[in-house]
Amino acid sequence: MPKTNLVLPGHFTFTTEIPIRITDLNYGGHVGNDSVLSILHEVRMQFLRHHGYSEMDLAGTGIIMADAAIEFRSEVFYGETLKASVAATEFSRVGFDLYYKLEKQINEKNIQQTGSPENVTRLPERSNVGPSDNEPLVRSWITVAAARTGMVCYNYTSKKIVSVPKEVCTRLLS
Repeated sequence: MPKTNLVLPGHFTFTTEIPIRITDLNYGGHVGNDSVLSILHEVRMQFLRHHGYSEMDLAGTGIIMADAAIEFRSEVFYGETLKASVAATEFSRVGFDLYYKLEKQINEKNIQQTGSPENVTRLPERSNVGPSDNEPLVRSWITVAAARTGMVCYNYTSKKIVSVPKEVCTRLLS
């Protein structure tokens, strides 16, 4: 089976923070794959609310998720907080895609243990002092998951797919 390889957009228009709850963990002690999909749902709701919408009222119509793809890159544990970014792209007559980037902050010393260097965004500022060598630690962000959801405009009353309202594209891209 081929591995999912999502290409994320270069710019995200919305970012929020999501704390990891104990109920997000699976028997392996890390965030479960089902919980990541639930986290994406929460992030999507915050993104829509930011733009004055909801899944049941997107400028007069609803939306429904047609498909989802998630690429898991690193473990996430209880007590960590994710930085979740969203971008709306690929608008069609009846739908659009939402891309998500989930990141967690790590110390520079932990990069070798948590993921490949291409998943890491290094921050220029230094913070905290390393316990073993009294050297400042560089805080970095590592991408723990990338995802895409295909959203379709849907009239829940008539149970039919409908067109994307004209204002939606403009607002979600801003």
